[in-house]
Amino acid sequence: MSWNPALDPDCPTGDAVDAIETVIVPRARDLGDFEVRRALPAPKRQMVGPFIFFDQMGPAEFVTGQGIDIRPHPHIGLATVTYLYKGKFHHRDSLGTDQWIEPGAVNLMTAGHGITHSERVDGEMLKNPYSLFGIQTWIALPKDAEDDPAGFVHAGKSDLPMMEGEGKELRLILGSAYGERAPVKTASEMFYADALLKPGAHLPMPDDHEDRGAYVVEGSVTIAGQTFEPGQMMVFRPGDRVSMTAGDRGARVMLLGGETLEGPRYIWWNFVASSKERIEAAKEAWREGDWENGRFQLPPTDNAEFIPLPPR
Repeated sequence: MSWNPALDPDCPTGDAVDAIETVIVPRARDLGDFEVRRALPAPKRQMVGPFIFFDQMGPAEFVTGQGIDIRPHPHIGLATVTYLYKGKFHHRDSLGTDQWIEPGAVNLMTAGHGITHSERVDGEMLKNPYSLFGIQTWIALPKDAEDDPAGFVHAGKSDLPMMEGEGKELRLILGSAYGERAPVKTASEMFYADALLKPGAHLPMPDDHEDRGAYVVEGSVTIAGQTFEPGQMMVFRPGDRVSMTAGDRGARVMLLGGETLEGPRYIWWNFVASSKERIEAAKEAWREGDWENGRFQLPPTDNAEFIPLPPR
């Protein structure tokens, strides 16, 4: 989830970005309440298109009275989208947004120059056990959008393009693919889709984007004679025609990619930027904690606490 500091020596930043790796095996990260599988950033692949952070959350089961409870924390230089298969949680941000994140919907929060948000399960949700399963991604902003004002856009499940046929169901979450375009505007060209494949179904990757990847959530797929299981991300060479075939259990696959950025990005905690100086300025602004007149404000309906700046 976006509150987890990316203070990981294995994460590539700036000039330390290495060469492309075809297959990424996510690293497990314990967030206290549950474990995530982190595919991006990886030691040899910082981004796929503009996607710089990719976490599988769960599947996790919470007992009565327990759940996600993430205090307000800041972001710069990125946009976040949390796509859920099961469960829901409460998003509040410094723009005044108060929105439940629910399965199949898109909630794109663009940090730009700076935003603060919280992610919690509260109210009636805590009165019963519940499940949580989904993917959270960060999308790095191009340089000309890094200092844009923050924003938040919601699009319901029924608003997203749905393509069906030949054993496939594909929901386009962001960007453009297969002749369709999702309704939520993004800062750069990209595609992000949720594909459900029946056993033996074939799915070609979009061939009109520079950088492309796929992440197996459930089941298995075969590509060029090689089988990929859940928790593997495949990154494909530009221009190659790629098609996958679902295994005998079918498959659920997230497709992602798009236009590459002008260069690598620096990552520190919840900050993404094209320069170290931008990171340092954001660190200082959060450390100062001037919620009335400073760079960051707290969510107006969730301003009693916040996550302090990490010590390193």
